[in-house]
Amino acid sequence: METSSVLKTTEDIQKNNNMGRRTEIATIIKDPKIGDRVTVKGWVRAFRNNRFVALNDGSAFKTLQVVIDEEVIPEDIAKRIGFHACIAATGQLVESQGAGQAVELLADKVEILGETDLSQYPMQAKKQTMEFLREKAHFRMRTNTFSAVFRIRHGVAFAINKYFNDRGYYYLHTPIITGSDAEGAGEMFRVTTFDPGKAPIAEDGTTDWKQDFFGKATNLTVSGQLQGEIGALALGKIYTFGPTFRAENSNTSRHLAEFWMIEPEVAFYDIYDDMDLAEDFVKYLINYCLEHYPDDLEFLDQRIQELEKNMKKELRRPMGLIETLRFVVENDFERITYTDAINLLRSSKPYKKGKFEYEVEWGIDLQSEHERWLVEKKFKKPVIVRDYPKDIKAFYMRMNDDNKTVAAMDVLFPGIGEVIGGSQREERIDLLKSRMAEMHIEEEELSWYLDLRKFGGAPHAGFGLGFERMILFITGMGNIRDVIPFPRTPGNAEF
Repeated sequence: METSSVLKTTEDIQKNNNMGRRTEIATIIKDPKIGDRVTVKGWVRAFRNNRFVALNDGSAFKTLQVVIDEEVIPEDIAKRIGFHACIAATGQLVESQGAGQAVELLADKVEILGETDLSQYPMQAKKQTMEFLREKAHFRMRTNTFSAVFRIRHGVAFAINKYFNDRGYYYLHTPIITGSDAEGAGEMFRVTTFDPGKAPIAEDGTTDWKQDFFGKATNLTVSGQLQGEIGALALGKIYTFGPTFRAENSNTSRHLAEFWMIEPEVAFYDIYDDMDLAEDFVKYLINYCLEHYPDDLEFLDQRIQELEKNMKKELRRPMGLIETLRFVVENDFERITYTDAINLLRSSKPYKKGKFEYEVEWGIDLQSEHERWLVEKKFKKPVIVRDYPKDIKAFYMRMNDDNKTVAAMDVLFPGIGEVIGGSQREERIDLLKSRMAEMHIEEEELSWYLDLRKFGGAPHAGFGLGFERMILFITGMGNIRDVIPFPRTPGNAEF
């Protein structure tokens, strides 16, 4: 039988490699081999005299300098290589004559894959404001800042799945469309097929949701936690990682209408196990980035220093970005009760001098300024606050013996405040029913949730980590809209 023409010898494959198969720039940087003939493809980050091009293909933070041989490449082609143009270059790797790079590519063949008309292109080879770049989100990933941010975002997402997989957790996909409000916030996006203004009306004058697609009122989820508890009480350890939505009309630098949440749920855990898991988890994520994304973090660190160099000392960060990340992973988190936190705040200088904008009183939720004081001024490291008043927390949190507080906990980080909120869940059906009645939650609406306690219930706990808030902390960016590719905020649903 004749050998298939599809099969190739090792020599044929090598010839093909030398005739234009693309090599990623990250591969060249990691293991530069002087004398190799390679083809690279990417976007022009900078160029000089149309002969020296800094090329980036997204595979690494660093660029590869491409030296265009003027004896080989015609002048008319070289002049068409502009900022953010896409090119392919083939040539030999030679020892670099410049600082900061081991090799450069001496190109004897250049193909322009996509030109850029700089007279119309909104991006320019100069500093652009974050506000402007948000309006041009389809181009902003080409900048050093955003390519670094989104590589790190990928790295953290991978590390999340690796962390839980390596520890025996099961990844559970919970619904995006739900008929329940896990947080009791009421700020949810309605999901309906009804024609606006023509929704059928029931006999009592309200919208007749029974005629809608799902036969009931439904919304985009704010959390996968309640469904996650179903998984934990069967599989033992689960986690969710998916989009969540909040119809809160807020335009702050800390809020999004669409964001991602990671929510582990573990059977037989109490609040102390929950805090241990939260601390170990976030330290793992930070360590992963320090190990795998040093170039990106170094650039973002220098970016912050550049931004803050003309600021007043009291407005600057107390430590650099990388120093802060290392400090977090190398120190145990402080653990205090909510009552301790209130007492500390009320005895603080800012409180006594009236510098806090919001009131500090037992029974009122902590605001960001209070959380940051505890972290940045009092303890100078992350803080876990537990045992919050029941009246400011959700119905599903386990009642403590004092009947005033619940086994809830928040993890607070410098610069951004809360990054994790969690609790031990109420497994005692009588107390859960009592809390639901207090908060006017119909038992019929969550009958399945009560069944989890009625039939084979068990103690369990979990938490939610705001993915974008974690990325915000790791990258040092100042606005949460800059750590998600396409932010969804009030009045903005572009791209």
